[in-house]
Parts: sequence; C-alpha cells; structure tokens
Amino acid sequence: MIERSKEHGIVTLRLAHGKASAMDVELLEAMNRELDAAAVNAKAVILTGTGSIFSAGVDLFRLTSEGVPYVERFFPLLSEMIRKIYELPVPVVAAANGHAIAGGCILVLASDYRLMAAGNGRIGVAELLVGVPFPESALRVVQFAVPNAPRYVLTGKTLLPQEALAAGMIDEVVEPNQLMQRAAEMATQLGAIPRESFRLTKRQLRGLGADDKAALAVWSEPAIHDGIRAYLAKTVKK
Repeated sequence: MIERSKEHGIVTLRLAHGKASAMDVELLEAMNRELDAAAVNAKAVILTGTGSIFSAGVDLFRLTSEGVPYVERFFPLLSEMIRKIYELPVPVVAAANGHAIAGGCILVLASDYRLMAAGNGRIGVAELLVGVPFPESALRVVQFAVPNAPRYVLTGKTLLPQEALAAGMIDEVVEPNQLMQRAAEMATQLGAIPRESFRLTKRQLRGLGADDKAALAVWSEPAIHDGIRAYLAKTVKK
C-alpha cells in the first residue's frame, strides 16, 4: 500500500495501492500514520508513486458503491492527510512519476518542492468535473501553491508536465530515470536546513502563524551561531 524506505534520515513514501494508487480509507489511514512518524524522526520526506501513475485521486468507485457511511469515514481522513502534508515540520519533496489527478494533484501541491517526470503524465485539480466541492484544506493548498488558482479549480483542466511548470503548479520537470535522484538531492538540501528554522519559516510562508518568540530563541542558539560562522567562512573563501 505504501512502500517506506529511509536513507540518511530521508524517508521515501511510495504509493503502491493498486494500479492508480486511488485514495481509500485504508490508504489514508496508512499515510496519516507514516506522516505522524516522519514528523518525529525524518529529516525530510519524498512522496512518489508506482509505474506511470502518481495517484489518480479518490477511489470514486468505492465511494459510490459503499455510500454515506463510507464517505463519513473517508472525508475527515482525507482532510487530515492534506493538512498533515501541508503543515509537516520537515521538508516534503513530491516526485510525481506520472498522472497526478484531483487528490493526487493536491498531494503534490501540498509539498514544499514539486518535481514531475517528463512525458505524458497529467496533473490538475478535477474535483468540480467530478461534481464534488473541495475540502477546505485542499482548497487552501491550491490557493497557496498555484498562481491564478481559480482558473484551474473552476475548469478542472489537467496539464502536461511542461504546461504545469509554466503554470507554476510544479517546480521542475525531470527525466523519468533521474526523478528519484533529483528528489533525493532536493530532500538532502532542504533537510540540511536547521529543523526549527525550516518549521517556523514554512508556517509563516503558509499563513499558519508567526512566532517571533520562537524565532528569537533559534537566533540565539549556539549551534545556529556555529552554522553562521561556517557559512561566513565558506562565503569569505569565495
């Protein structure tokens, strides 16, 4: 369902739930558990998928076949997962290996750095084409991550990788055979930032609340001063 690996403190979570890694109750429960663990013991997280699909979004077949009781379990879990990715205190790098549609696109957009494999994979928020409104957490993610978000929310248009790059949905298009290497590079780079500095800055950027008292404490830490000295020494040598 989720293939987990860890190397040098970087946790890779690979969606491997059927052909399309469609989101159901079990996948969401597993992802929420993994995110809780990563928030405690990971330097950074890489999210990726299997084959030619990152995630096709919600398992609509199961949703409609199991009805209201299932929806009432599913919807809060979906909102919780989106919120956890968006607010995770460590860097999250999305490595979209292919199609990232609706909920799959939200996973990518909620990440801190967004890669997509070159090719014919498409990405977009198609919720309104399906006929359902966005969870509040999902719409907040799209509004934060995508310039001119209403254009894509209201039309449900999906984009090819280069189109998504031009639209600001993703940060890089990478050849498929280099996707995970590039994801590891970015996770390593972002994961090297002092954890509390990253956490506080991420919260400020995403409108989750500023905390100057906590920032002051970080600015005063001896370990941070050591890092500043190392940075200055490296810069002066150049």
